[in-house]
Amino acid sequence: MAPLLLQLAGLGAALLASALILISFVAFITATEMPDLHRHEQEKFFLNARGQKETLPSIWDSPTKQLSVVVPSYNEEKRLPVMMDEALSYLEKRQKQDPTFTYEVIVVDDGSKDQTSEVAFKYCQKYGSDKVRVITLVKNRGKGGAIRMGIFSSRGEKILMADADGATKFPDVEKLEKGLNDLQPWPRSYFRTLLMYGFHFLVWFLCVKGIRDTQCGFKLLTREAASRTFSSLHIERWAFDVELLYIAQFFKIPIAEIAVNWTEIEGSKLVPFWSWLQMGKDLLFIRLRYLTGAWRLQQPRKVN
Repeated sequence: MAPLLLQLAGLGAALLASALILISFVAFITATEMPDLHRHEQEKFFLNARGQKETLPSIWDSPTKQLSVVVPSYNEEKRLPVMMDEALSYLEKRQKQDPTFTYEVIVVDDGSKDQTSEVAFKYCQKYGSDKVRVITLVKNRGKGGAIRMGIFSSRGEKILMADADGATKFPDVEKLEKGLNDLQPWPRSYFRTLLMYGFHFLVWFLCVKGIRDTQCGFKLLTREAASRTFSSLHIERWAFDVELLYIAQFFKIPIAEIAVNWTEIEGSKLVPFWSWLQMGKDLLFIRLRYLTGAWRLQQPRKVN
């Protein structure tokens, strides 16, 4: 019996090793270069409040605002107004209290099929295009791709990524700015929490250490950190947050995780089981592609 068990164990180990080699090979040969940063002609401009085209700035320009808020939006005509009302109310109030504070909100319509751009443009007309700008992408790039397009068109010294669903209370940006270190995870639904714990284990095991919730859509970056990390980003869809933090840790960019108020909002684009399954595959491939050298990190090149 013992020799049989040893044979079965050896066979299992051989099969596992073969599967890992095969997956690594697939990850290597399917690895692509960083996504093309080419902008379609109409993505090089935004419409000012009068409906006239103006050229978008570049992250490589000197900053002219204290804070840029980048809002990736895909079919968000219903949820976006709630988020924008809260964000702009806070930002306007803060500017009245401190006239030296300057900001911009960049809504990136990621190829929506509804009226997302039109809804966002109403805020541009109300507050002016110096404060609110809308970038409409020709085709859907994914959340990471939309955020990158917004970041590369921003003018802020600090850049905040904020989801269009308004799940995070906007005044909590002050907590991020202060860089508090006492961290506590916030509550989610039981099923979502169970999935997140499994996902977090994979993140910790494969890619990123020391971050409790990589997927929070409320992230604040300095202009330098944003340009360095997003210039090296390969993934443009849901798992982009993990690669973003992996790149930041590789470049030894300091990271602080801050507890914020979070509410689960209906209408999420994530399909719980299949989305997490896809993200699990992406995590494995991120690790294997960097491990095998299919992807390499270098000092970021300047992007036009």
